[in-house]
Amino acid sequence: MKRFVYAGLILAGFATLTFAEDVPAPKAVPGPGNHTRTLTSGGKERSYIVHVPKKYDPEKPVPVVLALHGAGMDGSMMIWFSGLNQKSEEAGFLVVYPSGTGLGPFRTWNAGGFTGKMAEGRPDDVAFIRQLLDELGGEFRVDPKRVYACGMSNGGMMSYRLAAELSDRIAAIAPVAGTIAIDESRPTRPVPVIHFHGTKDTMVPFTRRVGRKPPFISLKDVDESITTWVKLNGCETEPRTETLSEKDNDLRVTRQTYGQGKEGSEVVLIAIEEGGHTWPGQVPPVDFIGKSVRNVAANDLLWEFFQKHPKP
Repeated sequence: MKRFVYAGLILAGFATLTFAEDVPAPKAVPGPGNHTRTLTSGGKERSYIVHVPKKYDPEKPVPVVLALHGAGMDGSMMIWFSGLNQKSEEAGFLVVYPSGTGLGPFRTWNAGGFTGKMAEGRPDDVAFIRQLLDELGGEFRVDPKRVYACGMSNGGMMSYRLAAELSDRIAAIAPVAGTIAIDESRPTRPVPVIHFHGTKDTMVPFTRRVGRKPPFISLKDVDESITTWVKLNGCETEPRTETLSEKDNDLRVTRQTYGQGKEGSEVVLIAIEEGGHTWPGQVPPVDFIGKSVRNVAANDLLWEFFQKHPKP
């Protein structure tokens, strides 16, 4: 009789071991700091950096801010250029720095608008960002209603493209010194926009009368970009204007709000008079890109805006 009992215990043990092997072990929760990840998109290895704040609680849904670098940069350079890690620590959101494609750290985004040879062989960066968000959701407890995108220059152009073509995932966007580059924008829902731009930006001109746009890309100017999204979101056509800073570094900052959009959406333009091709609140890395305002921080304003606009 004892032999049957022992045999039963042994079989039960094997069954338990087999069952345990079939259950995947839970993923280890990444600690605070920057973590590099890779994935394959369009047959190519792509990379991104995730900054996890000390406040991150894996038991609670967490907002995500995608921070898209400008042309000639990569994700790691966007960390210091934008200063968003500091805001992430303060507010508790994940900030993700994807890298575009190109040689070494000098990357670009397929934000649309490229002409000639620059248009050849461009990757599907919208598909890459969709895959990235899928991967991110498997590693972190992402709040699907609070996924946002911001970007500098070419990255700002890409954030406009994400709003147009990935509106099922992106709640709101904050382009900085970047305008619309795609021919048509057809979002499936209204996407709130807060746009930052210096009026003396000579690299991505505020208007067609200021500076020269790059010869290899076709762009809308700021007014055309704002008008496009005011119409798409069904906002009021006359903005409410207020002054945020009268004179800082010889710059004046105004906020124009086009409200009353569909599903509570709005479009906001932060105009930095005499400002250059910079990230407001951050010190420009080189002088030739123009002046930057110091006492109005894009990071504070974009996060305040994002908090008001989760995806319905």
